[in-house]
Amino acid sequence: MTPAQIKVKRTESILQELIPEALSSLNDSRMHVLDILDVKCSRGRSDAKVYLDCANLLEDERLFYIKQLKKVAPIIEDYCMKDQGWFKSPKLTFILDDQIQKAQKIDELFKRIEKERKNES
Repeated sequence: MTPAQIKVKRTESILQELIPEALSSLNDSRMHVLDILDVKCSRGRSDAKVYLDCANLLEDERLFYIKQLKKVAPIIEDYCMKDQGWFKSPKLTFILDDQIQKAQKIDELFKRIEKERKNES
């Protein structure tokens, strides 16, 4: 692993810890329930994609959270920058990730197929 890759991984790790802290410091208690799944920084660490768990959110709730997260992104970036003493914080982009839900559905399908095969035998 190159030194640049190590710095990117370190930044991702720090952001994964700081973003939930920043969300919990907001006055809006609805933002406190969001779970961070992963953070991926660009190679230059100027941008970061923050993947959030949206497994138990309805469609209208998803739209609300995306709208709210866009509003509070500068506050979260400022929180991270001040906490770490950075000159500049990565620009955060929030993405509601439903990959866990999709994986669970696929697992259920495989279990059903296996069950049907056992019943046929």
